[in-house]
Amino acid sequence: MKYTKEHEWLKVEGDLVVVGITEHAATQLGDVVFVELPEIETMVSTGDEVVVIESVKAASDILAPLDGEIVKVNDKLVDNPALVNEDPTGAAWFFKMKIDDLSALDDYMDEDEYADYIG
Repeated sequence: MKYTKEHEWLKVEGDLVVVGITEHAATQLGDVVFVELPEIETMVSTGDEVVVIESVKAASDILAPLDGEIVKVNDKLVDNPALVNEDPTGAAWFFKMKIDDLSALDDYMDEDEYADYIG
């Protein structure tokens, strides 16, 4: 897995990249009560707002970590947004995207670097 400074995790599955938020981010958000996912086949650029998350504490956006196409979304989160708090790095992935160049992941932190980043 790779990690962004925005507390997203990225995992390669074949030619796709799965995107979710870290346990640290889920804890900071508090109880998640609403998730708005992107449309499938949406083309995104790095930094685009892709997902809206609302918790009892705040509203937050998940940004596209890479340029690519959204090819799958996790509809379970719409019906059960609390899944983000229950299993942020597993069942609560947000979307899968197809990117042109997997080497773009090299720019992100590995697990040890992320652990140092969050202290």
